Amino acid sequence: MAALQPKQNSAPITVIGAGSWGTALAIQFARVGRAVKLWGRNSDQLKEMHRTRSNARYLPGIAFPELLQVELDLRSALIDSTEVLVAAPSHAFRELLLQVKPLLLAHVKLAWATKGFELNSGKLPHQVVAEILGSNHSMAVLSGPTFAKEVAAGLPTAMTVASTDASYAIELAHSISGHHFRAYTSTDLIGVEVGGAVKNVLAIGTGMSDGLGFGANTRIALITRGLVEMTRLGMALGAQRETFMGLAGLGDLVLTCTDNQSRNRRFGLAFAAGADSIAAQHEIGQVVEGVAASRAVMTVATQYKVDMPICTQVYRTLHEGLSPAEAVKELMSREIKSEVG
Repeated sequence: MAALQPKQNSAPITVIGAGSWGTALAIQFARVGRAVKLWGRNSDQLKEMHRTRSNARYLPGIAFPELLQVELDLRSALIDSTEVLVAAPSHAFRELLLQVKPLLLAHVKLAWATKGFELNSGKLPHQVVAEILGSNHSMAVLSGPTFAKEVAAGLPTAMTVASTDASYAIELAHSISGHHFRAYTSTDLIGVEVGGAVKNVLAIGTGMSDGLGFGANTRIALITRGLVEMTRLGMALGAQRETFMGLAGLGDLVLTCTDNQSRNRRFGLAFAAGADSIAAQHEIGQVVEGVAASRAVMTVATQYKVDMPICTQVYRTLHEGLSPAEAVKELMSREIKSEVG
């Protein structure tokens, strides 16, 4: 790995969201020498994290670095903070932004690790940010093939930091990168966000297929054609095609579809085994974003007239009562056409 450049920003960063992903990112920032203030909405959990210097619920066995401070009060977490990272599920993103808005400095830099379209509006996270906070902020999204436990454990990882402000993307990438963590930059904010939104839906579909015992041939077909669907939707929204061949597209898609650390893949496996949606999510014990995301993806695809047959069948299975076996049968009986286009 090439030598890292000196850190461009040593000021503290506030991480909003103390789930597995928010905590893992806070650990990574602190591990490479940046002071971090971490806050979440569950006060009892925060108190336990403050006491034990760990997040035993989501990341057991991982001790917090010295530079990571758990804040029990949101105002204290944000006071004088010039940079904030929001790590929350897409359904809670708008609510959190509205909660922090009165406490933010005028020109705060805002990043997020939220993946998915807003469920009701179909907006991408950067559109929600602009609507609530305006456009006078440097903004960035962190995405790519990462599992929180592996990041927290310090295992070698690469991810993407995307911003229309190229200098901010570089600054943020340097401030989180270390000897076992490398961030690449992109200016394709839309493409990176679309990749993060669609991959969870496809991971559920792949999990269903594997749960039905359809094998490796089916799995790779779903991943490959799923990438085509992701790219189609992204380009319809203004993304760059090459983004989907990178970490935030193909990389995140393959990771989420093939490893059982993926909640969405595990949900698909459980659903195919006969569990209903509520029982499967309860078994996993965390938010399975692909369930609601399937509805949002279909709303946006319909609006932009984008053909997404795999995502359509996942949606119909989850929300219209189509069986997983019948969904695969319908996919395989579609009209023969060119792979390209």
